[in-house]
Parts: sequence; C-alpha cells; structure tokens
Amino acid sequence: MLKQELEVLLAPEVAFDELARYEAILQQAGLAPGEADFVHLRRRSIDARGRQPLVRLRADIYQSAPPSELFGPWFVYPNVKANNPRVLIIGAGPAGLFAALRCLELGLKPIVLERGRDVRARRRDLAAINKDQLVNPDSNYCFGEGGAGTYSDGKLYTRATKRGDVGRVLRRLVQHGATPDILVDAHPHIGTNKLPAVVQALREAIIDAGGEVHFETRVTDLLLDNNQLRGVVTATGATVEAEATILATGHSARDIYELLHRRGVLIEAKPFALGVRVEHPQELIDQAQYRRIDRGLLPAASYSLVHQTEVRGEQRGVFSFCMCPGGFIVPAATAPGEVVVNGMSPSRRDSRYANSGIVAAVELADMDVKQYGPLAGLHFQQQIEQLACRAAGGTQHAPAQLLGDFLKNKQSASLLETSYQPGLVSVQMDDVLGSVLAERLRQGFRDFGRKIPGYATNAAQIVGVESRTSAPIRIPRDKDTLRHPEVAGLYPCGEGAGYAGGIVSAAMDGERCAEAVRAAVSR
Repeated sequence: MLKQELEVLLAPEVAFDELARYEAILQQAGLAPGEADFVHLRRRSIDARGRQPLVRLRADIYQSAPPSELFGPWFVYPNVKANNPRVLIIGAGPAGLFAALRCLELGLKPIVLERGRDVRARRRDLAAINKDQLVNPDSNYCFGEGGAGTYSDGKLYTRATKRGDVGRVLRRLVQHGATPDILVDAHPHIGTNKLPAVVQALREAIIDAGGEVHFETRVTDLLLDNNQLRGVVTATGATVEAEATILATGHSARDIYELLHRRGVLIEAKPFALGVRVEHPQELIDQAQYRRIDRGLLPAASYSLVHQTEVRGEQRGVFSFCMCPGGFIVPAATAPGEVVVNGMSPSRRDSRYANSGIVAAVELADMDVKQYGPLAGLHFQQQIEQLACRAAGGTQHAPAQLLGDFLKNKQSASLLETSYQPGLVSVQMDDVLGSVLAERLRQGFRDFGRKIPGYATNAAQIVGVESRTSAPIRIPRDKDTLRHPEVAGLYPCGEGAGYAGGIVSAAMDGERCAEAVRAAVSR
C-alpha cells in the first residue's frame, strides 16, 4: 500500500548511495526505518541552480510490498505463424524494430528489410570511415541495424509524451538489456557502447517469435498496382509482398525519397535545421554549470540553448541539438563526396570533450533550389554537405574554425585538439554555410556566450556540417489511419517520414503504425 509520495533535494554523495538515500528519504518523510517496507525511486534529476548542485528525487514510500507493475510488465511475444498477415517493415532503426515487436504482440508477421549490416558487422564500416575515410553508402553511422542512434548516442529523452507510452518503450529496452536507470533518470541515456547489445537482443526477440530480419537488403522499387502497394523490389531483383508496408527508413535515405517521387507517390518538402557541431573542453561546461570542475558523483554537465535571430528581416530560431556531454564528434556521411558530422556519448560520458549541434531553422523560402519541387530541401542539404567536403580537401576531414575567430569572421591559424577522428581542416565557415546561415549562428553563439560563461571563445571550435537533424521531407499520412492519403497499404513512419525526432519518439511511432496496420487488416 502506498504510504507517501515525496520530493527531496539531496547532496550527490547521499543521492547516489543506496543506503544513505533510503535513510535520508525516510528522515525527510518523518518515518523510522521500520515504518516503511519499500522506497521506490520514480524520478532523478540534477538541480544546478544553487551554489552547490543537488540531486532532486521523487520517491514513493510503501508501507507494505509494492505493486508488481513497478517491476514490469515484461513483454511476451506470441509466436506468429506463416499464415498470419504479413507486414513489410523497411528499416531496422528504432521505428522499424519497435513496429516489428508490436506486430508480434498483435498477431502480425513482421518482415524487416534493412539495407545495412547487422550491428556487429557494421562496426567494420564505421572503422573504415574513421581510419581510412571510406564511406559505404549502405552501412555507416546512419544506415544499419539500430539506425542512426545506435552508434551516434543513445539518448532517450523526448518531449513527445502525448504520442505514445514512453514508459512502455523504456521498459522494452530494459527487458532487452538496457540499464534500469533509464526508468528513473530525467534525461535517460544508454550510451553508444551499450546500445548495440540491446539492439541485437531486440532483433533476436523478433526472430525467436517467428518474425524475419534481412540485412544488406536495399529496396529499389515499389510493387504498385492502381495506388495499392503490394510490396517492394530489392537490389537483387527479388520481390517481397505483404498486406501492408511500414516505411521506416530514417531521415537520410535519399534514394527512397527519390524513388517515391519518381513513382508518383505524394511527398512534401518541409523545414529542417542546419548548422555545425561546437566542441568545448568538458571541464569548461562543468565549471559553468556546476561551478566546479571536479564533478564527483555528478554526471558530465550538459546544456540546452535557444535564441531567436533576425537576418535580412527574417526571424529564425537557433538552438542546441543532441548535446553530447563527455562525448565525441563522428562522421555521419552516407555517400562519398559529402561531409556530415554528428555527436555521440559512451555510457560513462567520460570523454574530455563536450559537443553539441548548434543549428538554425531552414524554411522553404531560404532554399534557392525550388526547381526540385518536394526534393528541394534534400538538394539544399546535399549541396552544403558536398561543399563542406570540397572545402576540407575531398575526404572525411571536416571543415572547422575556432569559435572566437568565427565570431570575428577570421580564419583560424590553427585548431584545437579534437575528438573527431578523421581530422579537421581550418576554413572560413562562411564559405561553407553561406553568409545568411553563418550570421544566424553568430547571433546565436553571442547570446549563448552571455548565458554560459566562457562559451563563446577560442577555447571552443565549430566543426561542419550538422545537417541531418531531421528529414527535409514529409511523407503525408492520414492522422487517424496513419495510411498514406493516396497509396493504400503504405504507412509512413518515424523520423524519415517526418513524424518523430529521436529514439523514443520513433519507437512510439513504430508501435502506432503497427497498431494502425492491425486495425486495417482486421476489417
């Protein structure tokens, strides 16, 4: 029986010690140890607003044994048979994997097609990018089992709480090997070193229950019959048919957007964001946020920043994106001849660098590529990435500039050490970003420097380009059925379709699409 709900502020050395935390919570509740059988920690966050950082905890105190639902439920996947309705799922990122798991629960047979390699074989392709600067267009930091999140971070925080059951997604991840801390932390994070094992366990659960997962299987055409999608054609010429297709390819599958456009499937250009990664010493961010460099038990400090800019009479937001405390900058290109950067953090967040995307909103009016119709944003994005590659010498070296020099519009004579393995080349970032986007970023950095002491100086450097924050295209769907408005059997899903923005929101969207398919095939 629930006895009391409590919120407390504790010193880190108490909050992260199980026995000390238990005693402190009971003391603040006015209870002796024998008066409570169980203390359930519901939420944990860092409160760094005072002179000394504290840990804010929300806890439930139980007078007797707590309810069993606190520890589950774990999900049981019934074995699907060959004659169950077949659902094609294109892409094995979080949207695709969670769509497949939900299909199993609903009695549907998922058939997952992934262009990239499985999560372990994929490591060799990432090593080739970092060490040899060779980009495999089908297996890289964006493509492959687990999608872009597997080897580029593992952050699980989302604001999309009305789009599905966040707790359900987190419990699935814990069931398949993620740390239970993600059920408690306000900004949960698995870590790119631990997420591959979780992704592999999700795949094994799908296969064990009778689903299928096929790697190195790239979709090259659609089986369209009078606006009815019957299935797909793969690069080998094989055809795969199903009652419905969930398209969960992620935001970087440009060939899929081009295929849809070529086959007359309605797609729409949409705004996105573009900018750079900024890299600081983690100690600088720790000092600014915690007022001390020695964090002790506290995690590496992070930040979230936003500023409204105005250039040539047009207002656009500039904001931090995918901030990676104690992390690394990684090469996220999906084709030779382009340079794209992203950020990642290991579970311990113990790198000596902090990095974050700093990006500006790009509206359709900002793109001088209107001749491409709905593919305008895609081509604009691609042009910037190819320009970044040429500016840095045509390999996976990335163009970079000291932040203080960027604010003065001055090329840097030298650069700082970096976590970006392929290496950096000093350039004038205005030549890559263009004058308007560069000015927006300058206004943003100046404002961020007023908010965080030491932020906007030559102790940091910017690395380009951060261009894959979201899809530049939306694939429309009906808000109730989630089906494409013109093509029966097609269910656009996740980040690549424009309906999610991270691991958890993509996973929830995958579940929703599976439920929509179940409703459709039941009629």
